[in-house]
Amino acid sequence: MALAVPPPNDKKRVKVYELRNNDWFDRGTGFCTGQIVNDESRIYVESEDQPERMLLETRIGKDDGYQKQQDTLIVWTEPSGTDMALSFQEAEGCAAIWEFVSHVQQQLQSLGGPDDTFSDDAMEASQNPVVLPPPELGNLAEIEQMMHVASTSPAGRDSLSKLVINDNYIQKILPLVSIAEDLEALPELHRLCRIMKTLILLNDTQIIEHVVSDNIVLGVVGALEYDPDFPNYKANHRQYLRDKSRYKEVVPIDDPLIKKKIHSTWRLQYLKDVVLARILDDPTFSVLNSLIFFNQVDIVSHLQANTVFLQDLFGIIDSPEADLKRKKDAVCFIQQCCAIAKNLQAPVRVTLYTNFVQNGLLSVITFALLNTDSSIRVAGTDILVAMIDHDPNMVRAYIFKAITEKKTPLTDTLIELLLVEVDHGVKAQAADAIKVLLDPSTNQPSQDALGKANSDFLSKLRSNASSNPQTESFITNFYEESAKKLFQPLKNLEKKQSLHDLTFQEISLFTNLVEILMFLIRQHLFRSKYFVLTEKLAARIAQLLSCPQKHLKLTALKFFRTCIGLQDEFYHQQIILNNLFEPILNVVYDTMPRDNLLNSACLELFEFVKRENIKPIIVHVVENYREKLQDITYVDTFQNLITRYDQMQGYNPEMESTLFGQEDDNTPTRTKVNGNHRWQGVKEMDAAEEEYFNTSDDEEEPLMKKKLLTPMINGSSPVMKPLVDYPDDDEEAMDTRAEPGAVLTPSPTASEDNNRTPGSDVSGIANPLSRLPQIPPERLSEKRRREEDEEDELGKLSSQIKRRSSSASSVGSPTSTTVSASNTSNILRRKKSFSSNKDAPTGKKIAISLAVKSSGDTTSRNRDDEE
Repeated sequence: MALAVPPPNDKKRVKVYELRNNDWFDRGTGFCTGQIVNDESRIYVESEDQPERMLLETRIGKDDGYQKQQDTLIVWTEPSGTDMALSFQEAEGCAAIWEFVSHVQQQLQSLGGPDDTFSDDAMEASQNPVVLPPPELGNLAEIEQMMHVASTSPAGRDSLSKLVINDNYIQKILPLVSIAEDLEALPELHRLCRIMKTLILLNDTQIIEHVVSDNIVLGVVGALEYDPDFPNYKANHRQYLRDKSRYKEVVPIDDPLIKKKIHSTWRLQYLKDVVLARILDDPTFSVLNSLIFFNQVDIVSHLQANTVFLQDLFGIIDSPEADLKRKKDAVCFIQQCCAIAKNLQAPVRVTLYTNFVQNGLLSVITFALLNTDSSIRVAGTDILVAMIDHDPNMVRAYIFKAITEKKTPLTDTLIELLLVEVDHGVKAQAADAIKVLLDPSTNQPSQDALGKANSDFLSKLRSNASSNPQTESFITNFYEESAKKLFQPLKNLEKKQSLHDLTFQEISLFTNLVEILMFLIRQHLFRSKYFVLTEKLAARIAQLLSCPQKHLKLTALKFFRTCIGLQDEFYHQQIILNNLFEPILNVVYDTMPRDNLLNSACLELFEFVKRENIKPIIVHVVENYREKLQDITYVDTFQNLITRYDQMQGYNPEMESTLFGQEDDNTPTRTKVNGNHRWQGVKEMDAAEEEYFNTSDDEEEPLMKKKLLTPMINGSSPVMKPLVDYPDDDEEAMDTRAEPGAVLTPSPTASEDNNRTPGSDVSGIANPLSRLPQIPPERLSEKRRREEDEEDELGKLSSQIKRRSSSASSVGSPTSTTVSASNTSNILRRKKSFSSNKDAPTGKKIAISLAVKSSGDTTSRNRDDEE
């Protein structure tokens, strides 16, 4: 029969995969085409490397189960049961082949009935369906063999499933279980067990639903009690399922279908978790989970939509007439509903909790947590944890409302439960609930849920979450009211002289309290500091290092490791001021050199201090416990700490903050250690240096010219001289031309002449201005104002001097230099009107020293005299 389906003409590049031992095996790469050969639609893949070799040749049937996954993948199951896959290089090629396969299957299905596209196994199964002998004890061996053969192929499994459902074969086999038990025929009982396992592992939904029905389930589990793998043992599945006391109807359920699904779901869970737990394969496990999931969705949807049922259920808790047993059953029923809700989809779960909260779920939690019955407290804790996992903001809002109404908040109830509960599981759950409620980050959705959101949206979301006023008020109230009550047992350790008599309940309590405190110092950076400081909790936790229980020591050590790891100076100072490294070193002494977990944790703490170079801690530890550190030689950690301390002796640990982080105006000074100077800051500047740095670059050149060329007011000598003793352009502007090594020096003052010894004058030329009286140096502000006014005239003067410099340099004699300098001085004096006396000296002579060797001494001596 010809098919009116146009096959794709061009070849599509593709990889061929085959599933072998649950792993995809690559057959190779080739080119895929769809062809119609002898009225049969086929898919061919010829090898890319060897075109004459076929990688795949398969016939398209209407029941082959082709599936298109993503855009480039087609998977299906061959009639032989082998899973195959084609991975195309391009999405267009995959679409073309998929369109061809879809057209073929649609046309084959429209024809109806068996067709020539069936595989050989399918044709054989349709023509020769599975036929089982009558269910009798003598035929059990033959029945088992025929079922085993039929279950090896997909067609045989389908045929066998249809036979079992249509002929009600399971119900016909069940009487044989009672007959074999009466006869004590153990081999027949083992065969019946294997037959039941084979039928269940067919993965047929109808068979599994039939197995857990009311009139069948006891016979099925009766056959499964005799497991041939354990011939000497017999299970008691029927006794467990017959116990009707396990079914407790707290509030009557009127819908018989829902009631049936509740029973069926419980039996399916028993089959999955107990009866078939050892032999379940993945397909059967998935079928059982699917049946359980859909039943639970139907049950929860019915209950949350039944307003009358919810009112009656939550009304039991507040009813004074209801006895404690009924209230306990109501709490356990709500606990089971919350446990089921964990596996449901988000919309269904949100609706369920919303309806529960509206009917008083949080009141039920409070009742359960305060109850004297431990099983009720466990159920209440489970409900609270499930609700917090779902939406912590909902619980916080309830607590905040109770605080505003001056009622006892749920946090105080949890704290009381944590302090008095003897069940360690409930203690751990209460501690986790407190931590989640106090975690501000739980306001934010998970990163997975917001994976496609941009960074701006996430940052805005984080800022909004951190600034939530309700959360802030909740946390503030916790530190003001509840935290002191929570950590009171730790504060009471101050009165204990020894911790060798701690009970197991106290050890569990201290462990949970330290874990909560570690959580708080990580999440609440500022509030936790003040609380730890005022309550002196660090010293109390250090006491736990002296207890004999190693796991409690580890918890206390973990607290100090967390504090140091925060790199917060506050916690460093708390540990240092309270000398809390002493008990830690004692733990090292007690456990060395055994290399156990406790000793390794201590070594890691000190190794972290050394690696991060936390200088205050290094200084404190080495200065106070140096002898102890030197005695610990089995590891080099402590010797390295001492070496690091010796290397940093030149540093002041209190000033190790960055330069930009200093807020005080105190200037550090240099510290001399072992004859070496280490820089600790900027030294105090003298007046000359301060004047130099206060002068701008633009003002510096005219200022130097004025000091070299002109006297001060009333003829006083200048205070400053050139810092570099080399000629420059400014010196050329003075019509001087010094020989190599010559030094320009100002004339000494009158006081300097009196203090000098004969022969100390290197220049040999007297300066007439040296006898003029001195005046104090000018103030910096006055000098700057005057220089700004005279800047333009100095610029004009310098240009005139440079034009004369060439003629003056040609003469090169001391006399011409002196004359030129005298003329320059006269010009400056006339321009600036430094002196109103017309009979004053006409100029200032500049002494030039031609002695190269003595120039440095002269310059230094002049500098010393001036200073």
